[in-house]
Order: sequence, then structure tokens, then C-alpha cells
Amino acid sequence: MSEGFIPEFPALLEIDYPEYERDRLTTFLRPFAVIPIAIILTLLSGPAVHAGSEENFAVVAGGILVLPTALMLLFRRKYPRWWFDWNLELTRFSTRVSAYLCLLRDEYPSTDEEQAVLITVPYPDATELNRWLPLVKWFLAIPHYIVLAFLAIAAVCCVIVAWFAILLTGRYPRALFEFVVNVFRWWLRVAAYAFLLTTDRYPPFRLSD
Repeated sequence: MSEGFIPEFPALLEIDYPEYERDRLTTFLRPFAVIPIAIILTLLSGPAVHAGSEENFAVVAGGILVLPTALMLLFRRKYPRWWFDWNLELTRFSTRVSAYLCLLRDEYPSTDEEQAVLITVPYPDATELNRWLPLVKWFLAIPHYIVLAFLAIAAVCCVIVAWFAILLTGRYPRALFEFVVNVFRWWLRVAAYAFLLTTDRYPPFRLSD
């Protein structure tokens, strides 16, 4: 490895730029077309009520397994593979839905196929992770939350401009597309560090990949 070489952050996202002319009708109706799949994502990600009997009910949280993973790393130095697979697949699914809503792709989001939204997060060796960091990673990532809040506002503006551009020209301006994808990438790096807990490497403050 050459001196000064910086390896890629262990959380990668690629979204293929659609070279074809975009579907103007589905673009126009996108805020409504996304509703069914968004409901499914919400049911997977949010709290759910399970009835054990007529007298007993339990409320459990769905979504990313953050606290259980943090405690398992702390006390057992383990990251159960099926927990990792759940976290990764839910992240992939939510990213596909977000990419569709942001007009990055026209394919309706699949619940199980990657389609043109490719996310790679390596399965970590739990024994190489700091057992205490998971307790504070969410806090250490606060500067990223602040930056991402402003980037998210800019990304929404780009999506609105792109919506009009697609309706008029059938194309998503390439510069706007790359900016929105890069915001997604930044979010993924922060998520891998603070919530998926797959790496101890602090996410870089950069918009490029």
C-alpha cells in the first residue's frame, strides 16, 4: 500500500444514473405512487403492537437493531449475523424507497431485490471493534447530523428542480443527480458508524464518494 493511501470507507453506495428518457407520468405522480411502499417501510421500521393474550399486549420497536447490537458488542463482543443481515437489508430497502421518492430511479422499489441501488457494508469482526464505542457513537456523530440537516434541505431543493426538469426534458440533470446521491452516501457512512455499528472508523466530512 502506497504512503498516504486512504482505503475506502467500509460502507459504499452506488446508484446507476438512468441514461434513458424518464417516465414523465410516474415522475409527476411520484409523491402519490410511493405511498404504498412507504407504508410497508413504516410498518417494518416503526413500533408494532403484538397481542399475546386478551390481557397482555407487548409493544416492540422494529427498524434498525441499535441498542441490542451495542449491548451485545459491549458484553459479548459478538454481532449476530442475522442481526447484521436484518440491519443491512432494511437499510437497502429504505434507500431504494428514498431513491424512488427522490426521482433517482423509475423502477418501483423492490422489497428484496437490490435493483439499481447497490449498498455494500462488510460484515464486521466484532472482536476487532471497540466494545465501548457503540455506547457513544450516536453522540460523536452529532456534527454529521448538523451538516446532513443542511445538505438534506439542499437535496430537497435539487429534487424539486429535477422534478420540473424531468417533466420538461425527460432527463434528471446529471449534476443534481450526483449531488443527491452523494448526500445519500454521506448518510450511509454515518449510519454504518453510529447505527449499524459495523465500523469504528469515524465518517469523513466529504460529499464525494
